[in-house]
Amino acid sequence: MTAWRAAGLNYINYSNIAARLLRQALKSDLRAAAARRNESHIKFTKWTNGKPEKAVN
Repeated sequence: MTAWRAAGLNYINYSNIAARLLRQALKSDLRAAAARRNESHIKFTKWTNGKPEKAVN
C-alpha cells in the first residue's frame, strides 16, 4: 500500500497537497509564475433534450 493511501488520501488530494508544497518551496520569482498556473476555470452547460441551454459559470 502506498503512503498516501495508508494516510487515507486519494490520489487527487495527494497530488494537490504535493503541488501546493512544491509551489511554496520555490523562490519568489518562480513562485509567482507557478501561482498563475494554479488557476483553473470551469464552465457548466445545462443540457435539455439533447441541446445545450444557457451556460452557467
